[in-house]
Amino acid sequence: MSGHSKWAGIKHKKAVVDARRGQVFTKVARELTVAAREGGPDPAGNFRLRLAVQKARDVNMPADNIERAIARGAGSKDGAQLEDIRYEGYGPHGVAVMVDVLTDNRNRTVAALRNIFTRAGGSLGETNSVGWMFNQRGVIAVAAGGRDPEELALELLEVVDVGADGDISVEGSGVQVTLAPALFEQARRALEERGYSIEDAEVTMTPSTSVPLDAKQAPAVLRLLEALEEHDDVQQVYANAEIPNDVLESVG
Repeated sequence: MSGHSKWAGIKHKKAVVDARRGQVFTKVARELTVAAREGGPDPAGNFRLRLAVQKARDVNMPADNIERAIARGAGSKDGAQLEDIRYEGYGPHGVAVMVDVLTDNRNRTVAALRNIFTRAGGSLGETNSVGWMFNQRGVIAVAAGGRDPEELALELLEVVDVGADGDISVEGSGVQVTLAPALFEQARRALEERGYSIEDAEVTMTPSTSVPLDAKQAPAVLRLLEALEEHDDVQQVYANAEIPNDVLESVG
């Protein structure tokens, strides 16, 4: 919907460019380590690791840091073992939320997440309490660069193969490409080779339905989502919130 942004298209505007860069590096390094431990240190044969390496490059993580994180995952299993866990719940105004964490102490993490949800007026739920509302998709945010986003969206239909169930739509002042994970890397490569400006690209969880929020409702939901993202154990936050762009701008 033009003039609105879904949470999948909002996150890239938020956290990578500010004082939390060190925290972002820590989270990406954890993902690199776990991906290498589970699937091996060669990105060519490890899809999860390829995505993690690309994410590390997107946030300008130094190459030495990337290599060290991969080496930790491929080396000995000494030290604390990280668990990959997904938690689900509801935020204010019925917004569905999923939280991916990497933790060495699930009791500590679940207690912290429950506290964050409760303080925000939401609640932590059971497994698959909201997961059925989401699908794994590749999402690429393309900057319009002063162009008419509607025209850019039509142009990208000739550039990117989104498959039978993919979509190219105007989101805010740019264009969002949504497609099956298997087509993600090919689509990103096609856009980069043709010089398009990619603001964000990731394989994420997108909602099948969204909850529109007005100017009074949105701040409470954004506070919850940002509090979750700021927790050290949290890797990703997914939500089915849809927020007017003018509200996003007003809250920074």
